[in-house]
Amino acid sequence: MSAAAKPILRVAGISGSIREASWHRGLIRAAAEICEDSIPGLRVDDLHIADLPMLNTDLETDGGRGFPPAVEAFRAKVRDADCFLFASPEYNYSITGPLKNALDWASRGVNCWADKPGAIVCAGGNFGGGRSSYHLRQVGVFLDIHFINKPELFVFSFYEPDKFFDGDGNLIHAETRERLKQVLLSLQAFTLRLQKKD
Repeated sequence: MSAAAKPILRVAGISGSIREASWHRGLIRAAAEICEDSIPGLRVDDLHIADLPMLNTDLETDGGRGFPPAVEAFRAKVRDADCFLFASPEYNYSITGPLKNALDWASRGVNCWADKPGAIVCAGGNFGGGRSSYHLRQVGVFLDIHFINKPELFVFSFYEPDKFFDGDGNLIHAETRERLKQVLLSLQAFTLRLQKKD
């Protein structure tokens, strides 16, 4: 299938950090730019998770089938996505509270994540955020998210942040940008392969 003939795949880009100048939000922005510039058929939609209330089943209505408006809107975007790109910071050897909250809300009732591909990118210290990536993979087993295995992208940015990101969290490192592109191409190919099996 030629690049021009590939269907448009919608990638839900989700940063586990809600800080405006976060490196992880910058990775999602960079992914959107890369797709627009050089990956026909792939589009990244930045899904914000800051407005989601903390998971509380008392907020559910209609016997667990209704949710607060911000949750309903988020769940709809997850359902509409063909695949997911998670930018997952590492907090205390694991994923962030906001990201776990988002994962949990979209799994309530009908699991909106189920049977879709995903990819994970991280930035951090000695392990580049890798522990959060592996914890997210564990959560994804229950959620039926099918993560690509390779390539992996861990950005070792703690000790030379200015080499990788500017003050607004934008990715400025050309080699890392190319590695991110390879992750996106792998996600695209895997998503198309899984969709052919339907």
